[in-house]
Amino acid sequence: MTQRTLGLIMNGVTGRMGMNQHLIRSVAAIRAQGGVTLSDGSKVQLDPILVGRNAEKISALAKAHGVERWTTDLDAAIADPKNDIFFDSATTQMRPALLEKAIAAGKHVYCEKPIATNLDEALRICRLAEEKGVKNGVVQDKLFLPGLQKLKMLREASFFGRMLSVRGEFGYWVFEGDWGQPAQRPSWNYRAEDGGGIILDMVCHWRYVLDNCFGEVKSVSCLGATHIPERVDEEGRRYRATADDAAYATFELEGGVIAQINMSWTTRVYRDDLVTFQVDGTHGSAVAGLTDCVIQPRVGTPRPVWNPDQKQTIDFYATWQPVPDTIAYENGFKAQWEMFIRHVAEGAPYRYTLREGAKGVQLVECALQSWKERRWVDVPPLPLAAEASRPLAAE
Repeated sequence: MTQRTLGLIMNGVTGRMGMNQHLIRSVAAIRAQGGVTLSDGSKVQLDPILVGRNAEKISALAKAHGVERWTTDLDAAIADPKNDIFFDSATTQMRPALLEKAIAAGKHVYCEKPIATNLDEALRICRLAEEKGVKNGVVQDKLFLPGLQKLKMLREASFFGRMLSVRGEFGYWVFEGDWGQPAQRPSWNYRAEDGGGIILDMVCHWRYVLDNCFGEVKSVSCLGATHIPERVDEEGRRYRATADDAAYATFELEGGVIAQINMSWTTRVYRDDLVTFQVDGTHGSAVAGLTDCVIQPRVGTPRPVWNPDQKQTIDFYATWQPVPDTIAYENGFKAQWEMFIRHVAEGAPYRYTLREGAKGVQLVECALQSWKERRWVDVPPLPLAAEASRPLAAE
C-alpha cells in the first residue's frame, strides 16, 4: 500500500512549547513511528519544514531532530505547493496575520492558543478558514491529560451524582529574574503591550476544559492582579510588568455548577501538581492533577466535627483512593496531532476547530471586562453559525 506524505510548515518551534511538545514529542515522534495510521490501514508520513528568524538556531534544531528542511523565509514556505499544513506556535499577536496568509494560500491550519488577542480577529480567522474550505484546528492539550481523562470517565460513569462545584488551582512561582535566579518564562509574558498576561494565556484553556469536562460556561466574574510590578528580562535589564500575573475567577456553568479557578505565576506550590481540579458532587468527589486522580465516594466520606480546641485526628488524605491507570495514556499533544492529521488526510471527524479557539478568546474578553467593570459578565453564544455554541465532549 502506497504511503502518503504531507508537507508541514512549523513556525515558532524554537520556543520551549513549540520545540518540546510539538516538534520533539509530537511531529518527530510521529515520524519515528512511521507516520499516522489511517482507517484503511495505510500510513501518512510528515515532511516538516522548520521556520525561524535565526538561521543558525533553526538549522541546528533541524539537524538535531532529523529534519531535512528549514528556512527563514516563511512566505516562500507558505507559497510552496509541497506544503499542505501550516502550524504556528509563535507569539499570539502575530498569529491572526500568519493564519490569514496561510489560509489565503489554501493551506490547512493548526495552531496554539489563543488564536488571537481579541474576539473580532478570532472570528475573522474562523470565517476565512470556513469560506476557503481549509481544515483547521487549535491545540486543546489539557483535554488529553490523564488526570482530566479520568475525571471525564468518572462523570460518564455518573460517579459524582449531581455535580455541584469545581475548584481549580493553577500556577507556580516564576522567578523575577534577579538575585541570580533567571525567570523560567519569557519576559513578554509580563508586558501587556506584547500580548502578555495570565488571563489571556490561561482563560482560553479554562474555556475548553470547563465546556468539555464539567458544563458549558454561562457567565464569569474575574479579578486580575499584577503582584510583581518589576522584573528582569533575558538580557538582565529591569522592566515594568504591565500585564496581570495572577487572576481569580468564578464561572457559572450549565446545570448550576459553580467553578472557581485561581491562576498565578506568583504562588508557591503546596499541592500535588502544578494544576489540580477538585470536583464535588452529591455522590462523590474527585481531585485530579496532570496525571493522577483520587476519589472519595459518598459512603467513604469521613464525618469530621469542628473542634478548634483539639488537634485534628482525621488523616484526610488517607480517606481518598486512587483511580487506577487502566489504559495507556499517550502524550496529549501527539494524540491531538494524530487526530488532526487524520482529519486532513482522510476527512476523519475533528471537533477542536478554530471555532473552539474563538470561544476561548471570547471568555478571555468577558473575564477582562468583568475585571475592568468589577461585575459578573454573561457569556453569549459565539456569534458565528448557531451550531458553534453547542457543548462538546472530549475524545
